[in-house]
Formats: sequence, C-alpha cells, structure tokens
Amino acid sequence: MIELYYWPTPNGHKITLFLEETGLDYRIHPVDISAGDQFKPEFLAFSPNNRMPAIIDTAPADGGEPISVFESGAILVYLAEKTGRFMPGDVRGRKTVLEWLFWQVGGLGPMAGQNHHFVQYAPEKLPYAMQRYINETNRLYGVMDKRLAKVPYLGGEEYSIADMASYPWVVPWQRQQQDLDEFPHLKRWFEGIAARPATVRAYEKGQPFSSRPSVTEESKKILFGQTAASVSKG
Repeated sequence: MIELYYWPTPNGHKITLFLEETGLDYRIHPVDISAGDQFKPEFLAFSPNNRMPAIIDTAPADGGEPISVFESGAILVYLAEKTGRFMPGDVRGRKTVLEWLFWQVGGLGPMAGQNHHFVQYAPEKLPYAMQRYINETNRLYGVMDKRLAKVPYLGGEEYSIADMASYPWVVPWQRQQQDLDEFPHLKRWFEGIAARPATVRAYEKGQPFSSRPSVTEESKKILFGQTAASVSKG
C-alpha cells in the first residue's frame, strides 16, 4: 500500500498519474496546504521541506520497514524503480528520461509556479515580474515543442515519468498566459496524455478537494509568508 499525502496541485497530480497508470494500491491523505496542514509535526516528520506530495510505502521491495519519500521527482523515480515501469532499463534511455524529469523539477515547475504567483496571487501587479515569468514559461513550452517534434514523448518513444512530471504543469496553460496552438507538437502530446484513462482517473481523484473554497487572504499568508520559522514549528 502506498500512503499518499496529497493535494490537487500540479505536483500532487504527478503522483496520482503514476499510481493510476500502474494500478498500485494507494490511499490519499489530504494535505490542505491553504489551511496549513503541511506544517503539522506528524507531516514534517517525513516531509521536512513542508511540501506535499510525500508517500509512505508500507510494503517496500526489500521487505523491511516502511519507506517514506518526499519531493515529487524523487517519488516518481522511487515508484518507477519499485514497479519496473515508466523508466527505461537501458542506460541511455534511463539517462534521457532522468534529464527531462530534472528539467521539469528544476525549470518548468518553478518558472510556471512563479508565473502563477505573480499573475494571480501577488498583492500588487508587478509588470516586470509578470512578463519575466510569462516569457520564461513560453520559452520552456518552446523547448518541449522542439523536443516533441522529434519523438512522441519527452523521454523518447515511450510514455514515462518525465511526461507525468511535466503534463500537470501544462494543464493550466491559459492561466500561464500561453497558447497551445503556437506549439503544435506540444499540443499533440498534451491532448494524447489528457485522453489516457489513467489521466482521467487521476484528476477525478482530486475533484473532492478541488471543490473547496479558493485561495483567501488568510491562506495567502500561509502559502506565501513562509520563513525558516515555519519549518521550526515542527
């Protein structure tokens, strides 16, 4: 059983995409980040960066004690190795998938996240910051489009954890001030993943939590006012 600590954000969706594709047994434990659940001591005990998602594998491959994993990229690698799926076994294929996975966790996610912040949530509109991250998101979409003009998926010929990591960050393309019609190869890839039954199921799993109240002024303080003191509470 995989105990999944989750909220329906792009990083949370990455993990449900994998779990639904593989059919692993899992149970969702909601971590309401707008309410500050990520700062609870019991969560910080295995997710020290006070971020979700995180998992606890109660039946690890070595048969030992449960294993906890935090950080979405690390979770995807762990689960791919556990199941032997969505990660090539050969050294070259594995290298390529890991390149694009790290490209997402180090580039697309952070840049699109800053795009979301300055365009939607910042208390004052800062044109320089907004344009900076809209443009960088656009550049990264271009990188994906160029790659996907050559191969069906980011990692090559087969769907992989690199695609699972990137897809949820393209879902809010309109909020990111992008136009998928400008990126035909990316659009083909995006629509293909959206139509996968496992993708549909993964996003359905987030619906009960997505219907909760939107970000409020109080939740903004929780989400965007964190310092070292926030971590030390746990």
